[in-house]
Amino acid sequence: MDFAFMMAEQRIKDAIQKGDLDHLPGKGKPLELEDLSTVPQELRMGYKILKNAGYVPEEVQLKKEMMSIQDIIDLCQDPEEKETLKKKWTEKSLRFNSLMEKRKMSSSSAIGAYRDKIHKKF
Repeated sequence: MDFAFMMAEQRIKDAIQKGDLDHLPGKGKPLELEDLSTVPQELRMGYKILKNAGYVPEEVQLKKEMMSIQDIIDLCQDPEEKETLKKKWTEKSLRFNSLMEKRKMSSSSAIGAYRDKIHKKF
C-alpha cells in the first residue's frame, strides 16, 4: 500500500471513532445504485457527469416525450384527438431521427451498441 492510501484509511478510521460521520444525511439508508449496465463502459463517466450536472440530451428528452405520447395514444378513445397525438408523435420522431443523423450516432460502434440497448429498454 502506498503512503497516501494508508493516511486516508487512518483518517477515515479516526473520524469514525470520533463520531464525525454519525450525522451524515442518508445514514442508515440503503445506497441508491445506478443501473449503468446499458451504458458502454467507455461512455459511463461522461454519462454520469452530464447526469449529475442536470443535463439531459435533446434526443433523450424527445424519446421520453415520444413514449409519453405513445402511452396517451394507446389510452385515447377520441379518434380526432388520437390523430392529433399521432401527428405530434410523428413530428417528435422525425426530430429525433434528424438529431441522430446529424450527430452521426450510428457511426460509432460504442454509441451504436448503446443506442440499441436503449431502444430495447424502451
